[in-house]
Amino acid sequence: MNPAIRIEGVTKCFGSVQALAGVDLEIAEGEFFGLLGPNGAGKTTLISALAGLVRTDAGHLAVMGHDVVADYRAARRRLGVVPQELVFDPFFSVRESLEIQSGYFGIRDNAAWIDEILENLDLTAKADTNMRQLSGGMKRRVLVAQALVHRPPVIVLDEPTAGVDVELRQALWGFIRRLNRDGHTIVLTTHYLEEAENLCGRIAMLKQGRIVALDTTANLLRRFSGHTLRLRLAPGNGLPEALRALTKGEADGAYVFSLENCEGIEGILADLRNAGCSVDDIEVGKPDLEEVFLRVMERG
Repeated sequence: MNPAIRIEGVTKCFGSVQALAGVDLEIAEGEFFGLLGPNGAGKTTLISALAGLVRTDAGHLAVMGHDVVADYRAARRRLGVVPQELVFDPFFSVRESLEIQSGYFGIRDNAAWIDEILENLDLTAKADTNMRQLSGGMKRRVLVAQALVHRPPVIVLDEPTAGVDVELRQALWGFIRRLNRDGHTIVLTTHYLEEAENLCGRIAMLKQGRIVALDTTANLLRRFSGHTLRLRLAPGNGLPEALRALTKGEADGAYVFSLENCEGIEGILADLRNAGCSVDDIEVGKPDLEEVFLRVMERG
């Protein structure tokens, strides 16, 4: 079976700047995949190459088995992209924009699906409003709708919730999760790492045009992150010297320890009891993707 997306040895330079430096990646059908990286890492260039908007210097890209250059019509029919930039036609209403987008793919009688998209993205009340009159958040909803109008099996979301309010963000992710459950492959780029952690089953991290980490979200959290223990001692109590050497530092009067797992907590508490120290407050933090991201970028 062909993967939903296959990327082999892709390179791209813009003058002296190397945006992509030999990217190899396969994304299986039905995955909810995260593509993360700092600004300038090459994420948008890779998405643009996948959509046929950028011609790579070397390598091959395919969507559902269709080469994006040699079989570009079939590849683009199977791909829906929500761009990072707010690009829209100022002369049409929301519904007209979606009907025109349907026409680009030769789709007629698409009104029922357009109505469903409008409802799920809370755009029904704005269906006959001119695009120029919409707020930035509303325009971004229309970009999502345009990417979905031809029912593509692969959907790429490039920072889809940038500048979007919390209510819409929750509605959008509910809709996208449903599409994923129905078999659509989702590729997400986002700077909201909590979103990626909650949504994505597998994640690739890009740095300077190269993939520097690729694994399941659970494995990345296990490999690169750990638990955090914050302790605030009772007034008059000092941290034993042996434990002071293990701390990451002191923040807001609390000592911070980094632990691989929860088993280390009991050892620290036992040392405190033996030293006669009393604890005023204790907080255990779980591993998070932000810490993983920072560590990978430092190492990358």
